[in-house]
Amino acid sequence: MHSANFICHDFFVMLSFLACITGLILLSAKEQFETEMQQTEKILFRMSFSYWLVYCVAFGIEKIFLPKGEAVIMSLRMTTALSYFLTFSCILCLPLHKFAMRQIQD
Repeated sequence: MHSANFICHDFFVMLSFLACITGLILLSAKEQFETEMQQTEKILFRMSFSYWLVYCVAFGIEKIFLPKGEAVIMSLRMTTALSYFLTFSCILCLPLHKFAMRQIQD
């Protein structure tokens, strides 16, 4: 039962890796008439997808490496933790930015 949870988590990390790539491709379309607010939101979305992509890659590399390289495993774990928190902060900034822009417009 315990290993089934790990396999399920690994599957969702792989799925989110593909979703991040798709999201970055969709965000790469350039619009000519973007407002500053739209540009900032696009940048925050790109950062969120990029940081989560780093998390997925570091998580995958950590799964591939055997416990032989303790320094490598530790640096990968630090990378996954840092990218996880950076993703969270970008996602948190999106509604805060919208709220701040709404306050400025009022």
